Amino acid sequence: SRGLGDVYKRQKITSVIEGHIVCCKYSGMRGIMARKEMITIDKILDTAFAMTREEGFANVTARRVAAKAGCSTQPIFRVYKNMEELWDAVYERAAAYFLDYYSLYPRTGKTPFANLGMAYIAFAREERHLFELLFVSDNQDGKHKKKSMYEILNGDAGNVVYEINLARVAGCPDPGDLFMKMWIFIHGAACMSLTGDYDLTDLQTMQLLEHSYYAFYNETCLLYTSPSPRDKRQSR
Repeated sequence: SRGLGDVYKRQKITSVIEGHIVCCKYSGMRGIMARKEMITIDKILDTAFAMTREEGFANVTARRVAAKAGCSTQPIFRVYKNMEELWDAVYERAAAYFLDYYSLYPRTGKTPFANLGMAYIAFAREERHLFELLFVSDNQDGKHKKKSMYEILNGDAGNVVYEINLARVAGCPDPGDLFMKMWIFIHGAACMSLTGDYDLTDLQTMQLLEHSYYAFYNETCLLYTSPSPRDKRQSR
């Protein structure tokens, strides 16, 4: 009669154990496992995220991820329903990565919005592909879910709210409007770094952010203290 080892001779078995994809291949030796490879959900996500950082989000396809991870596409679709689900996971990882980056970025000044701006511009320079995914891509094809720029920047720690409160404490009558003006300037500088057109040093960047803040601050205060055209007519 045929033995168990003969039944499973050279048979490839794929099974799921505690959320891990286990690919096993038995050799011709009776009952002895010759090789076992572990392809976990973490490895798949780590691979896709690393590809996004190095090559850009558009290059994250099932075949390319599988090739990088050293497996077939089958393990990918055993832990993710489809590529959209994997792309969503990569996007969330990128957003979390930015927040970690900002939390570790050294605060070198006390001017509201300046440190957030410094970190944002540095992130664009150092993590081009992640910056494009989070803050430039319009996601018109619906490839992944999309958060607003404010939602990403603010995070669970309330990064933007903290800076707005600093401006309010400093006497700004409309810190939300001041943030909007500052961020148009900051985002423009960050996008310039993507094309290599932004070559200011960190010191120059901080000085520029501080000068911009006080210019916008004075402009905002002037709008709230200057009499309106109606008040001017009534005073005549």
